[in-house]
Amino acid sequence: MTLAAILDASFAALTLLVATYAIFARGLFAAVVAFISYGLLLALVWVRLSAVDVALTEAAIGSGVTGALLIGAAARIGDADGARAGQPKAMMKIIAALLCVAVTAGIAAAVLSLPTPAPTLASRAVQELPATGLGNPVTGVLLAYRAIDTLLESVVLVFALIGIWSFARDGAWGGAPRSPDAGTSDSALTFLGQLLPPIAIIVGVHLVWTGADAPGGAFQGGTVLAAAWILVMIAGLRQPPRIDGGWLRFALVVGPALFLAIGLIGYGIAGAFLAYPEGFAKPLILLIEAALTLSIAVALGLLALGAPARRHQP
Repeated sequence: MTLAAILDASFAALTLLVATYAIFARGLFAAVVAFISYGLLLALVWVRLSAVDVALTEAAIGSGVTGALLIGAAARIGDADGARAGQPKAMMKIIAALLCVAVTAGIAAAVLSLPTPAPTLASRAVQELPATGLGNPVTGVLLAYRAIDTLLESVVLVFALIGIWSFARDGAWGGAPRSPDAGTSDSALTFLGQLLPPIAIIVGVHLVWTGADAPGGAFQGGTVLAAAWILVMIAGLRQPPRIDGGWLRFALVVGPALFLAIGLIGYGIAGAFLAYPEGFAKPLILLIEAALTLSIAVALGLLALGAPARRHQP
């Protein structure tokens, strides 16, 4: 057995082990930590499968932002050992386990039933990629071939945030979310809140810029920027903004709005919605990616903060 095969088998076994622990962990915090570790292991698995774009997304969103949301939820709920009354009964656990097994079996059956070789449009996507001026086929698929899906995904983030804001009390509407401050002036968290954001900005901008020709893009870069913003607020260096701020709402919608505007302009210039004029596809895609990065960073940061809790001060 080669070293690569041993490494892959180890990753697979460790990933299954951590996933099992996350399911059966009795404490909420332990389960959340196991889930975050599981996400990081999955990112490494995607790297081994040469799907670097998926690995970046998994590490940033699946483990990073989602992990931060789960940590906040666990802190508010409290440890499961002290809240046994709220736990599901044994029968419900059995039903949930059976449903999970059924879904897993269905996915496995669908994958195993695919013909050999499996049907794919990858070769055609790569063949048509030079027309877009892009070097990264993933960006080509997301921003050219199925751009409407990406547009809708960015819009869904805005509607998800509005849904969370709708849980605010009437008196708090327009105010600011509760501060996640968990640090002190001389804590290591404060030091990291001062040290890491400049690095995160460089990394985030690099991921967006290089996404046209290499793994990266708006969602990965925006998530890195959102993580830096959340870290600054957790360290107590900045307070959460009021949701009625004009700059905040502009940053939230500028990405989807610009994306939609360029799509509508495509009717007059290229003859179809979200069609790019010949020779201008790459500049327009980079412009859309830059605007989406800002909107995604703001949306994810506000999603992590939750609904406004402090009274609105006119």
